[in-house]
Amino acid sequence: MKRNNYIALGAATLLLGLSSCSKDYLNTTPTEYVNEQDVITDITKAKSVINGVHRIMYNQWEAQDQAGQGSININMDVMGDDLVHTAQGNGWFNASYQWTMHRNQTAGTVKFLYRFYYRIIANVNNVVNNLDNIVASEEEKEFLRGQALTYRAWSHFMLVQLFGERFDAGSANDGLGVPIVLSQSVEPIGRSTVAEVYTQINADLDAAIAAFEKGEERSVKSELNKNVAHGVKARVALTMQDWATAAEHAALAREGYDLMGESQYTAGFNDISNPEWIWGSHQVVDQTTYFYSFFAYMSANFNSTNIRSNPKAINSWLYDQMNDTDYRKQLWSPTGEGIPIPPNGSAFPYINKKFLSISSSSSVGDVVYMRASEMYLIEAEAKARLGQADAADVLLALVSERDPAYTRPAATGQALVEEIWVQRRIELWGEGFRFLDLKRTNSKLDRRNTNHQQALCEVMEVEPGDNRWQVLFPQDEINANDKIVQNP
Repeated sequence: MKRNNYIALGAATLLLGLSSCSKDYLNTTPTEYVNEQDVITDITKAKSVINGVHRIMYNQWEAQDQAGQGSININMDVMGDDLVHTAQGNGWFNASYQWTMHRNQTAGTVKFLYRFYYRIIANVNNVVNNLDNIVASEEEKEFLRGQALTYRAWSHFMLVQLFGERFDAGSANDGLGVPIVLSQSVEPIGRSTVAEVYTQINADLDAAIAAFEKGEERSVKSELNKNVAHGVKARVALTMQDWATAAEHAALAREGYDLMGESQYTAGFNDISNPEWIWGSHQVVDQTTYFYSFFAYMSANFNSTNIRSNPKAINSWLYDQMNDTDYRKQLWSPTGEGIPIPPNGSAFPYINKKFLSISSSSSVGDVVYMRASEMYLIEAEAKARLGQADAADVLLALVSERDPAYTRPAATGQALVEEIWVQRRIELWGEGFRFLDLKRTNSKLDRRNTNHQQALCEVMEVEPGDNRWQVLFPQDEINANDKIVQNP
């Protein structure tokens, strides 16, 4: 039974890259692990594994609400206070909205959250641990090493934020985090402390950045590069309240990426060629994504039951924080009018047209994971926390591009931080940050006095420190791995 735990996954490593568009590599069970014959022996196989990881970032897993990171982003936002369900719809993501899914250890989505990141880790470990034995140029190997280490760090980071206790710079962080997996093994692995997990994450990111400095340049934004690694490092440092490091790496992450203009901002957030996208998944137009795509739930126009009956809206309070001169305000309609809803679709107040699929008959669209705008916001917040005067200048550089009437904030200290948070909520709406932002800032979930309907969301308030800020470990892992301690 030792082979049944999810953190031992990985037998599909080579299949990820070597299969074509088939989803055969996803038809797997928890009993899989890396056999000796699966060990990477040449650069072609190593590249195939990394390319396969790029694909599982957006391919469907066991259910149609399990389309890689895009589906996780939806879960992270519907568990927050800024994304509003307008109706019951056909049920998808309702349990997350109601704060019951992540507290049900037998839920398929809980298993998916856990398995998704450990599957990535299992695959990239095979690259990291075998690259030195491969005959290839240093540039080729270091580029793959940088990508593999960044993926491993990012995956552990996502896992510890979801399943672990909140990181608190004022404490020892000796509470339970998640298992750290650096090599493939069939032996059960217990949970490391939160501090230990973050130490490993930073070690991997530092090594990744060093590798990228020696590696070749990427050719597409679905691949990872040093900007992505700096961006992940900035996210990690922000979560750890390491403000100086967050500011430094956020600035490095956005080097070479320009802010998009109004026409690009209002074009549907579906094109990876956008100048400020640092990292995203590219979906080929002729590769049908049916009802599992991110855009099958979040777009305004795709003709799915979910979008026709439950178009996603912005928190009405947050909408009101935008000036009329802010072109971001065009992405939502307070009356529901002017939105390209699909045939026979319903219009509700404050619904969005931020996300558009390529047509009402296709849910295809590129999915964004990191933008330059986020890095401006991280840098601004970190500098504001440090009391640095140029924090307001960084915020002004971003928001004045969106709103020509926006003026440099006069606020300082916590008041400036809160202004940055409002701008962060507006700018990154629907991109998967809100639940984790509430947790990292130790903030209360508060949906009161907005367009959230208690009959739909059920949970209107959750206090900081509540046990519900931690996802429960999947029961299958508890059953198979006797070293896993369940969350309270």
